Amino acid sequence: QVQLVESGGGLVQAGGSLRLSCAASGSRFSIEVAGWYRQPPGKQREMVAGISSGGSTNYAVSVEGRFTISRDSAKNTVYLQMNSLKPEDTAVYYCTADGYSSVYYLRDLWGRGTQVTVSS
Repeated sequence: QVQLVESGGGLVQAGGSLRLSCAASGSRFSIEVAGWYRQPPGKQREMVAGISSGGSTNYAVSVEGRFTISRDSAKNTVYLQMNSLKPEDTAVYYCTADGYSSVYYLRDLWGRGTQVTVSS
C-alpha cells in the first residue's frame, strides 16, 4: 500500500523557520499533485499550500509570502519551507497527494501528520 510520511516538525520560536518533508513509501508511487493542510488545536483542518503536476503553487492567505511548497521528483518527496513562523502557525501539519501507483491514479492520500509548535 502507498503511505505518506511527514517529518520535520518541532518546536521553534516566533520568527524562526522549519522545513517539513512528505515522502511516499510502500508501493511505488509517483506524486503528481500534493498539498499541505494543518489543524490547530481545537480548530478545523485548513489548507496551507498546494502544488500541481505542472509546478503551479497556491497558498492560504495566512501563509502566502512566508511558506513555500516544492517537490523533489528524484526523491518523490514534497516539502514545505516555513519562514517567519508565528504562534498561530502552531498545528499538526498533514501532507496530501494524488499520483500514479501501478496503472492506477490514486487521489486524496494522507499522511498521519507532524506537530509544529511556535512559541512567542
